[in-house]
Amino acid sequence: MKIIHTIAELRAWRKTVGTVAFVPTMGSLHAGHMSLIHAAKAAAEHTVVSIFVNRLQFGQGEDFDRYPRTLENDAALIAEQGGVDVIFAPDEKELYPNVIQQYQVTPPAIAEELCGAFRPGHFRGVATVVTKLFNIVEADIACFGKKDFQQLFVIQSMVKDLNMNIQILPVDTGRAEDGLALSSRNAFLSADQRNEAPRLYHHLSRMKAAIEAGDRDYSKLAVQAVTDLRVRGWHDIDYVDTRNAETLKAASNTDHKLVILIAARIGSTRLIDNIEVNLD
Repeated sequence: MKIIHTIAELRAWRKTVGTVAFVPTMGSLHAGHMSLIHAAKAAAEHTVVSIFVNRLQFGQGEDFDRYPRTLENDAALIAEQGGVDVIFAPDEKELYPNVIQQYQVTPPAIAEELCGAFRPGHFRGVATVVTKLFNIVEADIACFGKKDFQQLFVIQSMVKDLNMNIQILPVDTGRAEDGLALSSRNAFLSADQRNEAPRLYHHLSRMKAAIEAGDRDYSKLAVQAVTDLRVRGWHDIDYVDTRNAETLKAASNTDHKLVILIAARIGSTRLIDNIEVNLD
């Protein structure tokens, strides 16, 4: 396994190998990332994992400065899995040589809803860095987790709309035994907050069961979740929303493929999660 820090070296390596699957990350890796890596290894002859904390997708007052930078530990964890050819770990100057990224990729209006409504410019930053990484790595396949469902949707739509020659492979959300979606931000939770955090998945599961049983009053189900979360100390509950899983538009009573999405803050940590509902 190589650790490559420059675009030139990565491109030189890319010319020497066959099919490549790519896993873009911001590091601070956990078991959820390992699921992405396992999917990548099964999908192509060679695997590249990038580690880069992307300033462009952090808004004012967000946790860019305190986001964990753990390259040495991440590399050791990846090495334990075996089968990864390259870790691409550029610094900011390598990926953004002009300091300010003058040309950026702006997603459509759907990226300003849900998380985008509370994190202005976030998905522009995601789409821009992913485009740059796709151009650098020239992978055949890229693996993205379903936990960031809106991000997955934006990337899939971008690839289709811009005719990018890459396949996006969605990977199911990795979860702890109590249902909590695995996330690098879980490290910020206190012991009490960690015990409370699975409540997001509890409400998603409850709402899914109700919808499958015939309840289509999505607003009522959301209010019930918000009310309970507030009682239990959650704050800044950005959204509890049921959407069409294929378009991310507001769900109708006739939709069969749905996704319930939730974002809320416990203490200083913002957590997101979702669950799909297939009524076919």
